[in-house]
Amino acid sequence: MRFIEKIEELEEIYGLPSDAALNKVTNIITPSYKAWIEKSSFCVISSVGLDGTDASPRGDDGQVVKILNDKTIALPDWQGNQRIDTLQNIVQDGRVSLLFMVSGSNNVIRINGQAKITMDSELKKHFIQKDRHPKTVILIQVREVYFQCARALMRSKLWQSGDQSSGLPTPGSILKEITNGIFDGEAYDSSWPDRYKKSLW
Repeated sequence: MRFIEKIEELEEIYGLPSDAALNKVTNIITPSYKAWIEKSSFCVISSVGLDGTDASPRGDDGQVVKILNDKTIALPDWQGNQRIDTLQNIVQDGRVSLLFMVSGSNNVIRINGQAKITMDSELKKHFIQKDRHPKTVILIQVREVYFQCARALMRSKLWQSGDQSSGLPTPGSILKEITNGIFDGEAYDSSWPDRYKKSLW
């Protein structure tokens, strides 16, 4: 099997991007991009560090990020599994990309930027949920904003396929499998409803 190792080969295969593909990119959050991002309650943040890459889903009840100005957004870091993979990467490198989605829309908005982590108490007040606030906030300086091609979501019929989760392995069954039965997967799954009620924010 031969692999492509030169940019020139890729350009020969794919050709040049269209005018729209080039003109959609801005280095600030324009009013139209602002309206789109503020409608999003879910995004995926990707990062890179010394041990590799990471992609993490982030969601909230309402806006998933707060736009501070046309060059800066803030993403709260809510309760999770405490692996802090994304946060470790940001401390090591800082380069991040975010994909913002809105249910029902086949368009996805991407922000590429440079991130830092803060415990600033005034900033954390913007994100209070049910008398709780995030432990930290990720501040992202925007370098690029643009909309992604809609074809991926159209092909997958993401919003039209209905509930496809029937029969999927549960987190508990996955843990039981990879530990050769040592981990009590059934107890893990059965305790999840009580765990998430106490720790959702």
